[in-house]
Amino acid sequence: MLNEQMTFSITEVGTDSAELMTLVSELDTFQSGLYPAESNHCLDLSAVKDEQICCVIMRDSKGMAIGCGAVVLQGAGIGEIKRVYIRPGYRGRKLGEKIIAYLEEYAVDSACHLLCLETGIHQEPAISLYLKCGYKTCEAFPPYAKDPLSVFMRKSLNAIS
Repeated sequence: MLNEQMTFSITEVGTDSAELMTLVSELDTFQSGLYPAESNHCLDLSAVKDEQICCVIMRDSKGMAIGCGAVVLQGAGIGEIKRVYIRPGYRGRKLGEKIIAYLEEYAVDSACHLLCLETGIHQEPAISLYLKCGYKTCEAFPPYAKDPLSVFMRKSLNAIS
């Protein structure tokens, strides 16, 4: 059982981080069990230029990587939240909210005024997380097409700065 007094930290990492790749692989495995390949919109983080992306790892007090997330800056003040994941044993501690808040702050500091994201209809905890963080459902946005297995969301960052 996890110690209730455990502390967590967030660190920016490169797209080539082995810990990040491990967490993303776990997320991909989870999502491939929920959706067909054509509805799995998995971004290869290493394919994004370093100046367009911020990847983070969340660690527990022992230094173990237990979660991740990224924001991809798309230009014109728009960004996309990608690859938010918390290992199952650490869920229910509002860690996803901390990752989202970090990524939003990074986006604001990078002159972003709108964040978008795509998640799947079978990921109710993720949808709840994003709603709690102020995201609202919207239509599909580029590069996505409408997908009955996807939920598209967005949030204006004007009030955050």
